[in-house]
Amino acid sequence: MIKVGDAFPQATVYEFFDVEANGCSLGPNAFKTADLVKGKKIAIFGLPGAFTPTCSAQHVPGYVTHAEAFKARGVDEIWCVSVNDAFVMGAWGREQHAAGKVRMMADGSAELTRALGLEFDLSARGLGVRCQRFSMLVDDGVVTAFHLEAAGKFEVSGAEALLASL
Repeated sequence: MIKVGDAFPQATVYEFFDVEANGCSLGPNAFKTADLVKGKKIAIFGLPGAFTPTCSAQHVPGYVTHAEAFKARGVDEIWCVSVNDAFVMGAWGREQHAAGKVRMMADGSAELTRALGLEFDLSARGLGVRCQRFSMLVDDGVVTAFHLEAAGKFEVSGAEALLASL
């Protein structure tokens, strides 16, 4: 499992774009994490799934609401990571008003989730492999803060908790 001081793992994540811009085409675009984290400070939070109750009512809204506070503390980007496809993450981002505040990063095959060591199997509930609920700060490719939730909890990975650790 990832820990403070570790290098952020190499994986491919996908982001849906509603408009072509900055070399990104309309629709899903693939990104290598090593390219994205280089030279940046990024707040990253992961969660079990798009459109799920706690994720939609508390986790994402907290980061959307506090996006300016993160920027004021030197954070360049905020990412939401979930084991969903880019189309679902794009739709969820629109519904959550995340544009320009939180990048909705799709990890549809759980490549990043597995590389972080944060996968858990919810197949018995019809959900397949999912990401545990967490938050972290990555500074130039190195994890400098990490908060992992206990199963079924939402206490240490919200925006307020990560801001407090800055």
